[in-house]
Amino acid sequence: MAVTRDDVARLAGVSPATVSYVINNGPRPVSEETRAKVLWAIEQLGYQPNVMAQNLRRQRTNTIGLVFTTIERHLTHPYFVDLLTSVGEECARHGFDLLLSTCTDRALEQSIYERLVGGRRVAGVILTGVRHNDARIAYLSAEGFPFVVLGRPEPDEDFPYIDVDGAQGTDEAVQHLIDLGWRRIAFIGLSAELICADDRLAGYRRALERNGLPYDPRLVANMHTTEEAGHQAMAGFLALDEPPDAVLACSDELALGAMNAAQEQGLVVGRDVGVIGFDDIPSAAYCRPPLTTIRQPMYEIGTRLCRMLIQIIEGEEPEERQVVLPPTLVVRESCGARRCSS
Repeated sequence: MAVTRDDVARLAGVSPATVSYVINNGPRPVSEETRAKVLWAIEQLGYQPNVMAQNLRRQRTNTIGLVFTTIERHLTHPYFVDLLTSVGEECARHGFDLLLSTCTDRALEQSIYERLVGGRRVAGVILTGVRHNDARIAYLSAEGFPFVVLGRPEPDEDFPYIDVDGAQGTDEAVQHLIDLGWRRIAFIGLSAELICADDRLAGYRRALERNGLPYDPRLVANMHTTEEAGHQAMAGFLALDEPPDAVLACSDELALGAMNAAQEQGLVVGRDVGVIGFDDIPSAAYCRPPLTTIRQPMYEIGTRLCRMLIQIIEGEEPEERQVVLPPTLVVRESCGARRCSS
């Protein structure tokens, strides 16, 4: 037989109403001694409050929604795993549950958010992959629904977010290649609909300009985030009359595909061509040669995003509302160590 609130009250020697005040942090003051008795009785009996009833009373669920669009990356990708793990752990620390939804068809994405929000199945949501004219953000903003975002907004938008400075990351990566002697540097960017794709391209162009190197649009490709796409882009670059001697790819999968394309042409990565990726997934350190890459602290980002959202749900002002974290260039062998040319 299930333990009830009345059972807890009898064991603690208090009224059922007092048990409710302790469980729900009600407005009536309860002495520390009484609170301790109730908590002791709850532990002794293994009482589990009726969470659904509590949610109905306060018209809110202690659940956070996270929707992954798995069109380009599978859910087992390290990017998702680190984010999901950190968000889930932070939810648990604050007494929240995590509801994970996946979307494989962009046309159905809006309906997922409408179902989560309209049915009040979640108290707030975390968004990833911010896009230009993002319909998800427009919908959540119009509904006045709590949300936080992994990624920065358009210039005329204002919402709570955490992002990694992609422009700084690509700038530093290109500068590193130039310092090693590479001069004709190609760029494999992300899908053009993503706002972060603009930031990363801007950093690439800024580094070229600072070093007096020309920007050649033939050496720039926007691709989906797959090894196949990286291979395709690099094969196209190498077929040019003036192929690149190095490439910066905006994901490690793109970089691994580019490395494979170069090796198929008989080139030695790190000697004949330099390659740098973005993300620092675990396999980047163990491919051949090990991949130089730009690390994003995804676990830290997930933790902080979740904490920020919970503060908003609880009606508090987040400690930090808009955060831009610095990336880290992790130098390995794929970028080579050529003598700087004069």
